[in-house]
Formats: sequence, C-alpha cells, structure tokens
Amino acid sequence: MPPASKQFPVWLHRPFSVHGQWNEAKSLVRDLKLHTVCEEARCPNLGECWSHGNVSFMILGRRCTRRCGFCAVETARPDLVDSEEPRRLAEAVAALKLKYVVVTSVARDDLPDEGAGAFAASLRAIRARAPEAQVEVLTPDFHARGELIGTVLQERPAVYNHNVETVPRLSPRIRPQAGYARSLSALRIAKEMGRHPLKTKSGLMVGLGETPGEVRQTMIDLRGAGVDLLTVGQYLRPTEGHHPVSEFVLPEQFSIYERWGRELGFSFVASGPRVRSSYNAFEALQGGL
Repeated sequence: MPPASKQFPVWLHRPFSVHGQWNEAKSLVRDLKLHTVCEEARCPNLGECWSHGNVSFMILGRRCTRRCGFCAVETARPDLVDSEEPRRLAEAVAALKLKYVVVTSVARDDLPDEGAGAFAASLRAIRARAPEAQVEVLTPDFHARGELIGTVLQERPAVYNHNVETVPRLSPRIRPQAGYARSLSALRIAKEMGRHPLKTKSGLMVGLGETPGEVRQTMIDLRGAGVDLLTVGQYLRPTEGHHPVSEFVLPEQFSIYERWGRELGFSFVASGPRVRSSYNAFEALQGGL
C-alpha cells in the first residue's frame, strides 16, 4: 500500500517486483503465524528484501502500547504473549537459511519486562536451530532500564539497535511516549554492557521538519553514546492520520549526511531516500567490522 504522502519525486519511484525467495518467505510467515515489521510498517523495500530472503521479524504481536506520529503499526490492547513464537521464528530462520536476522517488536509497556524476555528467548531459539545465523535486535527503549537491556545482551546479539527516529526538537511531537534523552541513554547502556564484538546501531528519519544542522547534532549525540552503525532515510507518511511529510530530501543531501557520519566516526553509514533501519542490515554489519 503506498504511503499517504505528497506526490513522490522521481528519485523515490521504484517498481514493485518480486522474485527469488519471495513466495517462500511469504508462505513461511503466513504458515508459522509470524509478524514482520516489513508488512506492519508498510516498508517500501518489502518486495526487494523478501525476494532475497531478508525478512525482519516482529515479535510480541502486532499491537503496540505506544502511539507514535510516524508509525503505521496499530496502537491497541496488546496481544497475549505467545510462548511458542520463538520456536516458530527459529523454524522460519532455518527454513529460509538466513545468515542474518533482524528481530524487532512492538513496544510492550504492559509487561513487567517490557518484552526483554521474549527477545532473549528468540535469540536462544535461533541459536539452537540456526547456529550460523547472526541476529540483530531492534528493541524498544525499555525505559533505559539496564536490567532489561542486559537480559537481551546476555544472549549475545551481533547488533543492538534502537532508533532515535528524529532530532530532539521534534521528538516530543513525533514520539510523545518516548524520549530523545532516554533513547540515547538506552544506547549508551547497551554499549557499556555489551561484550565485544557487539555493535550498536541507530537510525533517524528526515523530511519531518528538521534542519541539516539538527541532523548533524543528532549524529554527534549518537557518537557520544557510542553508536557504531547509522541509518538515515526519508520519512514517508503511512496514512493521512500520521505526521505529514515536510519535504522530500534531495539525494545530494543524503550524500552529505553520509559524509558527515563517516567524518564523525561511525564505522558504517547508510544514508538515502529509501534506507530503513533494517535495510541491508547484514551489509551494515559487514561494513562496520
């Protein structure tokens, strides 16, 4: 479904085509009753990624306890925790012969551990069923609670990812139930607690009304929190009820953001109109080694 934004500029147009592992990935997700952020967040790269067997799994249901102004995931009373989900997730990873897996979740502020235990269980299940697969976790902020972040880190993900999403000035409007400073704290804690060779990662969207100077300062803040890997992509409005697109950032500006990121010391920067947090995630890790 196309996002409800202004008319797309030419550099954002790309035909939707499927090939390769598309049918297999789609069937497995359906048959194993799994959810993906690719579908729930209406990612524009879904066809490309699924055709290559790159599926970003979303655990803990499809209903979020938070309501963010940019996100297409439904906000409602959350689903019951499915104790069999980690096993089915690991089965899908093994069947698709994935070498790299992204596991994310909705926010689960209703749970005592905010879902950290489900991330840990998923990591254990994948390691048992597909030991060759590396796993990137894309977590909520866990309210920057070190014991919850530690629960996830104990299961040795290759990458600990948490997105700040936007610059601090816009964060209260775009992420009213989160917090820019809290997200930085969560990333800093993960870096401090994680054992080598853990990489930390974050991403932000542009086109929400930020200035280039604010983007640069956000990059500086992320480096200050020890973040290694950075993604910068164009915000696309999911529906008319979401925050409007302020501008479609020119490809040249994305190139400037990539250059700034490398100059500031990120080991890998993916910056482009169609870049998303988990897009080409394996390449991001390899490029940042």
